[in-house]
Amino acid sequence: MPQMNREQRNAAWQAAHQWRARAAQTQPTGLVGSLKLLLTWLAFGVLMIVGVVLGLFFLLVGWAMMPFVRHKMKKRMEQMRADQAQDIGGSYAGKESTGQRDALEGSYEVKDEPRH
Repeated sequence: MPQMNREQRNAAWQAAHQWRARAAQTQPTGLVGSLKLLLTWLAFGVLMIVGVVLGLFFLLVGWAMMPFVRHKMKKRMEQMRADQAQDIGGSYAGKESTGQRDALEGSYEVKDEPRH
């Protein structure tokens, strides 16, 4: 009995009990109610089948496009590497003549030490 008393004070249990009571009152009656219920389930089933077919279609299209996208990304990476190599070569040659070097922390200049 203490468990029953505890369940009756629980708000979620009360809401579920009220929902169950309302669902029992609105059950389909007669041929028209049964027909509506059948059509509702058929419409739900058709929508589920259409959703699964569309999902499989887009999955197959995605798989079919993967090699083309991979090839395009590979070409783009090659172009980026070529651009980066050209930029590094140009900037290094320009600073070589002035005696400046780049480091992770910034730029510094190499000075000759005075000889005694």
